[in-house]
Amino acid sequence: MDKVYDILLGNTKIGTTGFENADPPMGVILGKISFIADTFDYSFFRDYCVNNGISFQEDSELKLIATNEIPDLHVFDVSGGEIKGLAATISGTDDDEFLISIEGIPYPFYEKEFPHHFKAYFKTGTN
Repeated sequence: MDKVYDILLGNTKIGTTGFENADPPMGVILGKISFIADTFDYSFFRDYCVNNGISFQEDSELKLIATNEIPDLHVFDVSGGEIKGLAATISGTDDDEFLISIEGIPYPFYEKEFPHHFKAYFKTGTN
């Protein structure tokens, strides 16, 4: 069974992710967010960014947002260990899905926590 990670914004759990995609050489992990409530949408993230001084790009007509680093965005594994990197961001649209990305996860932690992504990348011979 794949691992599921809890996503918290401050002290509030907003959802989970399975981190389905990765870029191991860059220490990047990316996953679809399964929100725990419908209130976590474009308007919620836009308001959060405006109120907390976080820069973002948007298309208000499409209700699309791409945040820069959100310092209070945290991801934890089932044992409570935090997945830390240089920056955690959220992007997406109300009509499709939202993704969480953590960039700059250091080695050897990355290889230990995400061995399937690490092995899949190096198996392709694209390195």
